[in-house]
Parts: sequence; C-alpha cells; structure tokens
Amino acid sequence: MNRKDSILNGKTALDIELGSTRIKGVLIDLSGKVLAVGIHDWENSFINNIWTYSIEEIHAGLRSCYRSLREEVEKKYGVTLRKIGSIGVSAMMHGYMALDKDGNQIAPFQTWRNTNTQDAADELTELFQFNIPLRWSVAHLYQRILNREEHVKRLAYVSTLSGYIHWKLSGKKVIGVGDAAGMFPIDSDSCDYDEEMVQKFDALTEKYAYDWKLRDIFPEVLVAGEQAGVLTKEGATFLDETGNLEAGVPMCPPEGDAGTGMTATNSVAPRTGNVSAGTSTFAMIVLEKQLSKVYREIDMVTTPSGFPCAMSHANNGTSDLNAWVDLFGEFAKLMGYQADRGELFGKLYTNSLDGDPDCGGLLAYGYYSGENITMVNEGRLAFLRTPESNFNLANFMKAHLYTSLGAVKMGLDILIENEKVKVDRIMGHGGFFKTKMVGQRYLAAAVGAPVTVMDTASEGGAWGIALLAAYLIDKKEGERLEDYLEKRIFSGLAGNTISPYEEDKKGFDVFMARYKAGLEIEKKTIEVMNW
Repeated sequence: MNRKDSILNGKTALDIELGSTRIKGVLIDLSGKVLAVGIHDWENSFINNIWTYSIEEIHAGLRSCYRSLREEVEKKYGVTLRKIGSIGVSAMMHGYMALDKDGNQIAPFQTWRNTNTQDAADELTELFQFNIPLRWSVAHLYQRILNREEHVKRLAYVSTLSGYIHWKLSGKKVIGVGDAAGMFPIDSDSCDYDEEMVQKFDALTEKYAYDWKLRDIFPEVLVAGEQAGVLTKEGATFLDETGNLEAGVPMCPPEGDAGTGMTATNSVAPRTGNVSAGTSTFAMIVLEKQLSKVYREIDMVTTPSGFPCAMSHANNGTSDLNAWVDLFGEFAKLMGYQADRGELFGKLYTNSLDGDPDCGGLLAYGYYSGENITMVNEGRLAFLRTPESNFNLANFMKAHLYTSLGAVKMGLDILIENEKVKVDRIMGHGGFFKTKMVGQRYLAAAVGAPVTVMDTASEGGAWGIALLAAYLIDKKEGERLEDYLEKRIFSGLAGNTISPYEEDKKGFDVFMARYKAGLEIEKKTIEVMNW
C-alpha cells in the first residue's frame, strides 16, 4: 500500500507530543515510516516562581500542531485527513495538572522544571525508602498539602500533561505505566502503583480529612498494547477545528517523553539504554534487577511495558547553549549576514571539534532551573574561565556542549561504577545529536561506551509514541513490545555508531572534575544573584 492509500484507508498511527519547546505531531504508516509532521513552537513561562504553560496555551498549541500536520497531509498527498488507525498522546513527564469534579483546572500547571517541592520529596523519600524526585506528581501533590493550598480539598483528578490531554480526547482517566512512574512509585510485577506505598501515603494524609484517597484522584495505570479508550466525538472536534477528523479511533495509553524516547531508540529491553538530550537531558538504562539501595540522584521508573528502568535526569540541557547560538546569530545579522539558525548550529557544533579535549579550562553551567542531581534548587547561569584558560570559539562551544551532559554524567557514574549496571548499547536522540557526529562523539566520551544514533533520531519521542499507537492495532497475538520493535520496526533501519576517542574521554574526565569542584560557585550565585 502506497503512502496516499495508507492515509485514505486509515492504515496509520498518529502521535502528538507536547515537549518543552515544541509540540510535534507525527503521522506514520504501520511499518513506522513517517508520512507527515506537524509543528507548533512554544515556551514555558516563569510566573509567581512557577515554570508553567497556561491552559489556553496548551489547548491552542495542540490544535495548531494538528492543523500544521493536517495541512502537510493535504499539501503532500492532496487528500483530507479523516481516518486515522490509532492515536497516542505523549508529553513532558512528571509535573502537576489538577482538576476539580467538573474538569476545571484549579491550580497552575507545574512542569517537571519546578524544584519547589524539596520538603515533600524529602519526607516521602524517607517514608517510602524510595527516591521521590522533586518533579514527581506525588511530590507536587504533597507539597500543596504541606502548604495548605485551598484547592487540594477540591481535587478530583491529578495527572501529568499527557494524561490530561488523553482525557480531553477520550474521556478516560488513564495513563501509561512509563508516565505513571513519574507520578508515583511503580511495582514492576503488577505494573501498577506500589500498593504498600499507596497505603502509606493515604495514612500520612489522613489527618487532613480530605474526601479522597490517592487512587481516587490518580489515573488508572495501563501498559503498552492495552487500549486506553477511543477518540470521542467531542475529542475529535476539540482537536480538528474543520470537523473532518472521524471519531472512534483507538487510543494507546498516554506516555511521557522518557517512555517514548525508549521506544524511539529501541531501548525497552534489559541491558539497553538511551540518552535523550535537548531542553532537559536524561539517560535511561533498563535493568536486569533492582538497584541495591536508594540514590537521590537516580529515579526508578519503567519502560512502557513495565520493566524497571534507572533514570539519570538532568533538568537542564541545551537551553543556555541555544541562547548563545541565537546571540551569535544576532552578531551575524549585525555584520550583514542573515544566518539560517540550522546552519549556525551546524557550524558552531562542528567547530567545537577543533577545541582542546578539556575545553581549554573553560567551564559553564546552563542552570535555567534547579538541578536535582547536583542538589542546586534554583536556576543560575554561569560561564567561568581563568586568565590562563584557552579562550576561543571552539573551546567555548565545546564547554557548553560538555556541560549539557554534566549532571546526567554524574548519575550515570553511580549506575555504572557503583551498581555495576551492564548495558549492551546506548542510543542517542534529541536535538543535541542533530549535527552529525558531534553530540554523539561527546556522549561516547561521557559514558565511555559506543553510542548509536539512528537515522530516525531527529523525529524523537513523537515518533516513539506513534510506534506505541501502531503497536496497539498491529501487534500479533502475544507479541511483546521489545520483539515488535526489534524485528518489525528497527530491523531495516540504518544508524551510525561511534566508539569513544581516548583523548575525548580523558578530556571529558578533566572537565567533569572542574564541573564538580565549581558547583560551590554555582550554589553561591543563588545567595548573591537575587535581582
């Protein structure tokens, strides 16, 4: 079946993924080939000390993204997008979306970037003897309780952004196990919230006399391959303003960007791993067994099918690096040269390869927000050098590329060195790897292992959740997700693998020693820079 016929006959899967800087829709055929892409760019806001997106921005952005994809289909294939085989929704993991019994938002949406939950996260970690990161939904919920916020007594539904959008489209309060693992600890045997910890939480909050318990307000947990409802008539109208989109489309469980990243890189089986590097940077390694103890630097989450997975999650990735590239673009314009942004990234990234292996003594911290791994609770941005540093453009760019991996490297070192976790392959995806060879080479130096980037890496997690939607309607009887991906999607795809260069590895280690030592400077800036 050719591409146009696939669209006309609804032999397709659609995802819309709400990322930190872009909402992206990807329409694929059932072999995983991309048919069309829709884009809506957006940015979070910092309002009353909260990183957030307004509900109006979320709704408008979702529709804009679908409109962009619909118009792409019409332009490329000359057909109106009406029938879709299956739909998946994905978004930034974690965070806090709070609704009342009428479905109204009753508190600002708090994204993963917020670190205003330290007291709650500390208390819950002690109670559960399980690491509860600052950005997890249960940490946000309990912090709202500790703060005695009025809206908590009116809660009827708490979810992540993906769960909220899925509810808008299907009417179902459900969530994929991978995204659920960013809300509350998961029991990988039952693929559900850990019941012992649920009971501990309910006992902890009983004194507040709310008329709900945790399971009353959290979504039901589903695994990959389970149907999570269908697109309702109201959902179709909400998404497609033209009214052409047909209702009744099966929907897969909504997932977070960690789970979709694992899917998009075929990293859902034990001893596989991936690093997603963009606005945030996180490394995921699927485990053969649980870790020996609790680490505050490491999140324990799951794959979309429920395997335990260790996550080293850094809130800050390339945001500061992107800002510097835009500054160089301004300079180019000032000098009379209208530089394409993609060309700027390509040239500056590639030029970094000419820098010294240790960045010439330059050091940077791109902390737009607090950083859980390094225990820095507020964002401050810094660039540092000594009079003896080798200050040139190549080293400047290399330092900002290296530092994008700095915090996540500290978490990976715990897994590989302390826990002796075995990994057969590391896959890279996200904007950090878009310039060929550069980010991939630096990640190989950071992890000390070969790194593979697939030709599909630029489609990222949006492609991953589209694959989960395709798996829902196209899997064979008893076919596991890891087998479906390995044998039916990735078997014919090309990729490139880079092993670590010895000089890069030594240079990265020197850089990391400076990075760790300089954290005291970064923390001091929080005290001093209060303007």
